Amino acid sequence: MKTRSMIALLALAMSASAPALAQDPSATVADPAAAALELAKGDADNWRPVDPERLIVFETTKGRILIETFPEIAPKHVAQFTAIVRSGDYDGTSFHRVINGFMAQGGDIFALRGRDSGLPNIEAEFTFRRDPAAMPFDMIGEANRSRDGYYMGLPVRTQSSFMAELNSDGRVDSFVPHCRGVVSTARLGNDENSGNSQFFLMRDTSPHLDRQYSPWGRIVAGQEAVMAMKTGEPVQNPDILQSASIAADLPEEARPRVWVQRTEGPKFQALLQSYEETPVCDLPSVPAVVEG
Repeated sequence: MKTRSMIALLALAMSASAPALAQDPSATVADPAAAALELAKGDADNWRPVDPERLIVFETTKGRILIETFPEIAPKHVAQFTAIVRSGDYDGTSFHRVINGFMAQGGDIFALRGRDSGLPNIEAEFTFRRDPAAMPFDMIGEANRSRDGYYMGLPVRTQSSFMAELNSDGRVDSFVPHCRGVVSTARLGNDENSGNSQFFLMRDTSPHLDRQYSPWGRIVAGQEAVMAMKTGEPVQNPDILQSASIAADLPEEARPRVWVQRTEGPKFQALLQSYEETPVCDLPSVPAVVEG
């Protein structure tokens, strides 16, 4: 059983500013965020830039939310949500259902515009088949039995990689658990293939959603905005998604740039050595730093 102090130590070590301070405890940093950004930009072994084509920018009445998408995990969902973002149909929509300890739901185009997205519903992508060679899994614990870990910072649960040798396609069953910060797809009732434009942003861990809904992204910045949204079912005077865009479509001077800590990097891996039995949703989110 892990102690609270150990969890607190991991949270401190995984914070965006902690690595810069840890290098020299006597150093005085006037702007920790700027120092963390410079550290990340200059440390390719431990930090990676997010592709602007995969970065969704939400400007909301509670602040900016940045979402990294994962087309290799849910290709149909990423393609559809990216297309809707680019259409402008999300602009002005509300976060109409926000529940403490659960999630914040948005993307109801019909409520604002009196029409749907115009796109067909999306077939469910609750799970995916992971090729260990093409999609390395940064596991928590021992390689021969680990089922919890990360893919590019996204929490993942999977069969152990050695199982790929026993499967005819050389792949293993995997899914994204609904941890805090995961972005997933709303649907109509029990119809698994009824997702279209509505999404939800996880405010807490909800395992009952796993393999029942289709996750397709992770919040890399702005979780505090999600947590600050007005709650209700429906929300009275809800918070608004003022604009949604793909970072690659924004002018250079207005484009946010994000670096995410590499879960395969030596610093992150060193932090996980004592946590071989800790579920991935019980660990802090993988850190990211933002420029712009």
